[in-house]
Amino acid sequence: MRAGSPRLLREINDRAAIEALLRNGPLTRSELEGLIGLSKPATAQLLTRLETEGTVLRTGLRGGGRGPRAQLWAVNGALAHVAAVDLTPDAVDVAIADISGALLTEHRAPMPRTGVVEAFRAAVAKAASQAGLTPDALRHVVVGSPGAVDPADGGLDYAPHMPGWEGFDVPGALREALGTGVTVENDVNLVALEEMVAGRAVGVRNFVLVWPADAVGAAVVVNGVLLRGATGGAGEIDAMRVPDPANAETGTGRRGGRYGDLLDNAAVVKLARAHGLSARSGEAAVRKALGAGTPGREFLVDLARRIATGVANVVAVLDPELVLLSGDIAQAGGTALVDLVSAELRTLVVPRTAVRLAMVTGKPVRSGALHSALSVVREEVFGLPAATTEPFGPR
Repeated sequence: MRAGSPRLLREINDRAAIEALLRNGPLTRSELEGLIGLSKPATAQLLTRLETEGTVLRTGLRGGGRGPRAQLWAVNGALAHVAAVDLTPDAVDVAIADISGALLTEHRAPMPRTGVVEAFRAAVAKAASQAGLTPDALRHVVVGSPGAVDPADGGLDYAPHMPGWEGFDVPGALREALGTGVTVENDVNLVALEEMVAGRAVGVRNFVLVWPADAVGAAVVVNGVLLRGATGGAGEIDAMRVPDPANAETGTGRRGGRYGDLLDNAAVVKLARAHGLSARSGEAAVRKALGAGTPGREFLVDLARRIATGVANVVAVLDPELVLLSGDIAQAGGTALVDLVSAELRTLVVPRTAVRLAMVTGKPVRSGALHSALSVVREEVFGLPAATTEPFGPR
């Protein structure tokens, strides 16, 4: 063997053990031995070495009954901390986690129309303090936001609905305010990442995720990698010009208008009203329609036509394996709405692309941001390969 190869082998085994502990949580020595394929003595030596370095910790015991209880080992979460942020026009939602992925605290604060960077810094600082940290103690912060960061100047483009965030280098300003690494990523891209990690797109190499709502957006994944485009604008379909294929008359331009204008909250409420359904929000209208007999069915068909008209343009160009519908309106409509969109799509394009409901609910933008931040930091601290979906732009 050439010089240095035993050290290289140790590093490879160490990374395999750390990855197994991160993926599975606390493990006994014998469980870890089975996962990484080392002998009992080699696994014991590995754990001793990692414990001496402070990389792993003893954490409780497993078992009982007649036999002895086995020592559990886990990654030392205190090695590094990250923040995941869901930034919207009205609020900033922050989560702090350690490098093991353990969630330490959450904090939500309103977002003003002016002084946005200071308001953002204050929200992250509050969350960090709740975890016993300062902002500059965070190893990395990933922010999910509507719009996309232009790689040329760091500006937040395609985001006219984000008052106060225009005209400056957003990642640079946030890095300076927090004193740590910051990546800003499109919110729908992060939802797609979360679907790849823990949702319907696990193992899917080519797919499109569409979020029909105010400022409708899409994420495009090709060969397992997020496609961002030359200016970060891939998937920004809100301004795409499409006709309104709905049967009900709502005063929209039949010859073509903004795709987003057909699917925002007001437009969906208006479409429901045209079918005799009254609701205060698009989500409520869709839920009401599910139990409203023929009028509800006709409203959902019209809504599906609107969604499918825009999706068809994307499918015709990309021919993906899968289209995922995500967001409140999609979740409210469930498989009933998804099936209608699928049926309409088949009348518009040649590819027979499967349409499914996204699996990840709750706070998918923040969850995707957390996985992205952990990917960055685990590469830096442990040398683990970063996901191919790692956020775009400078850290």
